[in-house]
Formats: sequence, structure tokens, C-alpha cells
Amino acid sequence: MRTCVASNAKLHLIKPLGFKLDEKSIRRSGVNYIENCEFEVYDSLEDFYSKNDGEIYYLCRYGQKPHTSFDYSDINKNIYFVFGKETTGIPPKYLKPHMDRVMRIPMSNNVRALNLSNTVAIMVYEALRQQGYPNLYFEEPHKSSNYIMEN
Repeated sequence: MRTCVASNAKLHLIKPLGFKLDEKSIRRSGVNYIENCEFEVYDSLEDFYSKNDGEIYYLCRYGQKPHTSFDYSDINKNIYFVFGKETTGIPPKYLKPHMDRVMRIPMSNNVRALNLSNTVAIMVYEALRQQGYPNLYFEEPHKSSNYIMEN
């Protein structure tokens, strides 16, 4: 959620979720920016497909292409990255028809995969980098741009 708030991206959550979204659970996890997060919950991947149009990319440790081999630069397109559960990934039945859009973030052979939040951040910011970081601040907006020199 924090990455989505920081990047002005909408979060699409597909059931079954590995966590609860009730107020008590969210408060306990320290998510104090949920009120600024635009998100939607779907009953299934099919439900997500039926409600969203755009380019869909899949992240998987079995992907054959690096994440940087795709063009995400068109700010007029809806771009979606689908991530699986950290434990099981995305079921193969969803990947097989879209192998041309299944990717992997290159990494050493010492780990099986990166954790989900790191993978999301890498992908969101790669797309934003290609788009020139639209509507994002290049300077810290809450303190003077000369903060370091003034302190």
C-alpha cells in the first residue's frame, strides 16, 4: 500500500488474500496511509480481467524475459503487474496463455525469489522511470529543498 500511495498507483487485490483488510488488522499492522490508498478487491483473477482493460504483465520466478525488456512508457495505457503469492506464485493456468508477458527480475542463484513488497516496488518504479515519473515530486515536499544545507 505504501508503494502505491507514494507512486499514485491503484492497488488491485485479488482474493483469496493472505491478510485481513478490516480496520483493526490494518491499524495493528501500522498502515497509517490506507486512507490515501486507492484500492479495489476482486473475487478472482477472472473478476479482475472482466473489470480492467490494459496491458497485463506477470511476474514469476519462471519467467523467460527480464522485467526491463518491456516498454511501459505510454502514460495513456493502463498497465497492470500481476504478482502471485510469495509461497506459491501465480498458478500456471494463468501464465501459459501469456508467456510473452511473463517476466523475471534477474537475481543470483542464492535466493528463490525476492519478497513481494520489494518486487512490487521494483516494477512500479521501473514503469514510472520509463514514463518520466508523471505527477511525482523530485524534491521533498514537506521541508525546504535546502534542508540539508540549512542544517
